[in-house]
Amino acid sequence: MKIVFSEDHRLHFPQGELYGGELVTPFERPSRMEYILRALQDRKMTDIIAPRKLDMRKVRAVHDRGYLRFLASAWDEWQKAGFRGEVMPTSIPNRSLRQKEPKHIDGRVGYYIHSLETCITAGTWQAAQSSAAVALTAQALMSEGAPHAFALCRPPGHHAHDDLYGGYCFLNNAAIAAEAFRAAGAARVAILDVDFHHGNGTQDIFYERADVLFCSLHGEPENAYPYFLGYRDETGAGPGEGCNHNYPLPPGTAYDRWGRALDDACRRIARFGAEVIVVSLGVDTFKDDPISFFKLQSEDYLRLGARIARLRKPTLFVMEGGYAVAAIGVNTVNVLDGFLQAAG
Repeated sequence: MKIVFSEDHRLHFPQGELYGGELVTPFERPSRMEYILRALQDRKMTDIIAPRKLDMRKVRAVHDRGYLRFLASAWDEWQKAGFRGEVMPTSIPNRSLRQKEPKHIDGRVGYYIHSLETCITAGTWQAAQSSAAVALTAQALMSEGAPHAFALCRPPGHHAHDDLYGGYCFLNNAAIAAEAFRAAGAARVAILDVDFHHGNGTQDIFYERADVLFCSLHGEPENAYPYFLGYRDETGAGPGEGCNHNYPLPPGTAYDRWGRALDDACRRIARFGAEVIVVSLGVDTFKDDPISFFKLQSEDYLRLGARIARLRKPTLFVMEGGYAVAAIGVNTVNVLDGFLQAAG
């Protein structure tokens, strides 16, 4: 399997995250990648390459230009304003407040963020661009003939809307790759999001599209981030009606119930007639994940990979979440291993 990875991810390492009323070391941290790389080496998955130069036109096909300008300038503007810490907003235009972009950087941060755990640092924009380049390089390899690939992306992406960041995400790598597949000639693309947290950004980007099917298995939003999207009755709008399927699941869900939801999602993907599948691969469904409440075991990820392989479609895996760092490598590579064994 072709694997794309960049060391630039290390440039993004916020020193604080708001969690439970405290400022803690972020759960999404560079060491996550070290465990995955080690597990890849252990399984002899060593065909790892650096990404090609990022084509920003493919990023702009998904993300708002004003939002991209904000991400590119946020750190410099923050420093020029005299702030000494990492970029965090003090206000967000929720509910009855006006949705109008301010001029001051503190207000602009609030305008473009949807959750406060995510900080911007000096290296965030470069790391986010590199992460998108990883996804696009893997997508290009498949368009050039590779049957499958793994984009080892960091920062992750599926919580990024076209014009909002949060949930550790800045650029929506899976959405960017899916749109690139469409531009390369794929008539229909399916995105299967198996991260514990709902892919709210991906859903929002394609919600009115009939050419991209989105299926997400995740913790029920009544009890799990991102709370405000991910309900079962969100099925798409306009031309996209029927092309969005959410599988919200309760605390304590183990593979038997989770696997039934996966089977249903896979059947929908088959009926949709997708020419290629993009998998938002999060392994925070693991029983020991510190910010999740599912109960999957390490061996269950082999079953997940095998089930996706039975769709017999070109498949791009894009790394998302997973915060039980001691197990993230084994669980991630189990998905790839299960896929490869079943794909033959």
